[in-house]
Amino acid sequence: MSNSRDVPFDTTILVRDTCLCLHVQRAARTLSRLFDEAFQPLGLTSGQFSLLNALNRHEPPAIGPVAQLLAMDRTTLTAALKPLERDGLVAVKVDPNDRRSRLLHLTDKGRKVLASAVPIWCDLHGAIEARLSELEPDSLRGALNSLSHAKPST
Repeated sequence: MSNSRDVPFDTTILVRDTCLCLHVQRAARTLSRLFDEAFQPLGLTSGQFSLLNALNRHEPPAIGPVAQLLAMDRTTLTAALKPLERDGLVAVKVDPNDRRSRLLHLTDKGRKVLASAVPIWCDLHGAIEARLSELEPDSLRGALNSLSHAKPST
């Protein structure tokens, strides 16, 4: 028995085949799995690599700018930092200029792990880009970057 609120199967197929959100999520999960496997010998995940890379700066950043760069809320970033801090890759310290704020320091051990991960990233990233050459990876990056900076309209 059909309900007037049922979504027609044709709509399900349309969403499956055209939904940008679905396609980006699937691609992101696939990329994450590939990089997770590649970084496994270092004991890192793809997200941890991105986080360590985000901390590789001349001056230790505060939580806010790192969260913004990684498109995370501060609570999620704080949770993501815990295993890196436990493993001695990151140190979270009080900002001497604002005792309420915390600065994120990449430790010497964290720098070494990041230095070991970068060649792995370069090799895998290069192989993935080579597979996307017909799609112009720079154009894809630009489109994804513009989406990540777009404000949702209501």
